[in-house]
Amino acid sequence: MALNKVLLIGNVGKDPDVRHLEGGASVATFTLATTERFKERASGETREVTEWHNIVAWRGLADLAENYIRKGTQIYVEGRIRSRSWDDQNGQKRYTTEILADAIQLLGKKGDSPAGAPSEPVAAPAYAPAKPAAQPAAQSADLEILDGESADDLPF
Repeated sequence: MALNKVLLIGNVGKDPDVRHLEGGASVATFTLATTERFKERASGETREVTEWHNIVAWRGLADLAENYIRKGTQIYVEGRIRSRSWDDQNGQKRYTTEILADAIQLLGKKGDSPAGAPSEPVAAPAYAPAKPAAQPAAQSADLEILDGESADDLPF
């Protein structure tokens, strides 16, 4: 048995780049920043570590990205890791790791998203779960939020 599943909550780093292909399909690519905050035991100092993820969304999710996602938007992404390689123009081997989005949900305050933005997770048709996507584990009571918010202030 194998499992390739990624759950991310973060902020979009740049407006999505959306391309419309000849067959009518569309694809959106954008970056997502996830920041981990923790206190160092020795000094008690709060530290942040930010990881950047390359997100690829196809068809309906690309349309969602094109219409509602902008730089700074907080989103939940459910997907799969994909690594690929290619030769660039100079013959050098290039590598990338991407997250293929299966579902995207807009988060944040209601005023942060454009009017009409969907509040339920939007899933890619080929990978739509039987039930709505499960809420991220961030709802647990033992979650420690270091930036002044309590778990009750989270939008999900």
